[in-house]
Amino acid sequence: MSKELSEYVMKRDDWRSVSTATGPGDRAAAEDAVRSAYRQAGLGAPERIVWARSPLEAVRMLRSGEPGNTGACVREALRNGPWAAERERVHAELGPKGFSEHWQSTGADLWELTRTVVDRIRTGVIAAAARERKEETGIRLLLLDAILGQHDAAWLSAFDTGPGDPLGGIAGVAREAGWWWPYENVALISDRPTELHRDEAGRLDRADGPALAYADGFELHAWRGMPVPAEFLDGLRTLTPERIREEENAELRRVMLEYYGYDRYLDESGARPIHRDETGVLWRIELDGDEDVVMVEVVNSTPEPDGTSRTYWLRVPPTTDTARAGVAWTFGLSAEDYEPVRQT
Repeated sequence: MSKELSEYVMKRDDWRSVSTATGPGDRAAAEDAVRSAYRQAGLGAPERIVWARSPLEAVRMLRSGEPGNTGACVREALRNGPWAAERERVHAELGPKGFSEHWQSTGADLWELTRTVVDRIRTGVIAAAARERKEETGIRLLLLDAILGQHDAAWLSAFDTGPGDPLGGIAGVAREAGWWWPYENVALISDRPTELHRDEAGRLDRADGPALAYADGFELHAWRGMPVPAEFLDGLRTLTPERIREEENAELRRVMLEYYGYDRYLDESGARPIHRDETGVLWRIELDGDEDVVMVEVVNSTPEPDGTSRTYWLRVPPTTDTARAGVAWTFGLSAEDYEPVRQT
């Protein structure tokens, strides 16, 4: 790895922290960075800088006219133009193959994590702000005016973002704030979220409250990346097999099963195995309106420190008809080719 790329990778880790930061940033530093971004774009500083507690509150303020005469949006001059120029510069220096490798080493993975959060925020703002369907288009257009602040971290990690660099002002805002709306006369900035909860894969995830929350009460609820209603999560703590079977939404029912535990559901439902052999036991859960859930129960051949043997549950395709075929599938093999090592 070249010295230059190594420096970018180090910055990538810093930007990863920026993308997940919660709580108030340094407002004075953010406002200074906003003015710097305007200067770098050849524009005069905005007459006023206004703060909102969330992207939802910012959209509501803009729709109500609260910030006053904002003037035209200058996002193109502040962000899109400088961004395109920087991308063209780095692409010319590295060539197509080198630029692709550069992106993969800097922002690619971070963008995969961040874009789902961005999409969820947009969807959540539209759902909360639009009282009628005909209002949705206007709200979408307002959201397109926004610069994403901390959620632009993946892209910023791939370029030079020092104080004197073309993207320096944009980067300075991103380090201290969330989404912001740049107009000729007014810059409207949203605070960062107060809470962010994700699973090991980086997806929004929380069973006992909002996965993403802002100070004004704007919240997003999710279970392993899947959007769910707040009242649905409240009901997870009192689940029963009967309640799971009664759920008509197949996706929500899968969430219920994951939370409740397949093994517990099988035990309390009085389910019976459909096949067993030396590799384990095959179970099937039939669900109305959804594909069957088929699991293989296997016992670890290596005892735990206390002498007990741990049981694992492996979900396998619904077409699986033997325990051996199920275990083999988890190794990418057919039942005929699967030859487990015998423990002695």
